Amino acid sequence: MPKLERRGCFANRKLNLMRNTVAAAALALACLAAAPAPALAHPHVWVAVKAEAILGPDGKVVAIRHHWTFDDMYSAFVTANLGKDGQPPTSEDLQPVAQTNVESLKEFDFFTYGKLNGKPVTYADPKDYSMTYDAKEEMATLHFTLPLAKPADTKRAFAFAVYDPSYFVAFTFEKGDAVKLEGGPKGCSMSVLKPQALNAEEQKKLDQAMTENFSPGDDFAFRLADRAIVACP
Repeated sequence: MPKLERRGCFANRKLNLMRNTVAAAALALACLAAAPAPALAHPHVWVAVKAEAILGPDGKVVAIRHHWTFDDMYSAFVTANLGKDGQPPTSEDLQPVAQTNVESLKEFDFFTYGKLNGKPVTYADPKDYSMTYDAKEEMATLHFTLPLAKPADTKRAFAFAVYDPSYFVAFTFEKGDAVKLEGGPKGCSMSVLKPQALNAEEQKKLDQAMTENFSPGDDFAFRLADRAIVACP
């Protein structure tokens, strides 16, 4: 994955007041999870998304397994001072950060918006969470499994998208095989729909919002989000 040359949302925070790394990580997640702040119009955190839709033997979606790779600024912040003897942080070092992430994001439905036959689905508590760090790319990745509260019947058009309604955090599916199926009967398929391009008036409004730092409206994040669709015969 190419290095994301972006400014993280924490560049202007008073991080010098933070002394405890885990507490700092909690603040970082609070910044990520506090996305609905109306004064912040454009993305301040960039996240590259990979996911697996986990299917049961009957073809119903039982969970979504997420892998979120954060931009370099956010990654540098959450991993600061965690490695021992100058070494990159291990998954063990990052486990408290992973726990803070998944617990803090619950209030925001994990930015994962699933629909079954046009109706929203709900989720149970996440599990199997962890965080890894790629020392070469200097990026941290959060992994967690998000079970559906009730399995979704893929014969009725199940789809999900990952986005922040406020457009504070920019989530984008990785190129290539970003979303896969795990389990399920033969014949099940996964497809990703890219968003339609904004028309000239919408693009002008978004450009103005990013320049003048005001909110373009919650619908823009939805319009710009990739959508994954799972179907079984």
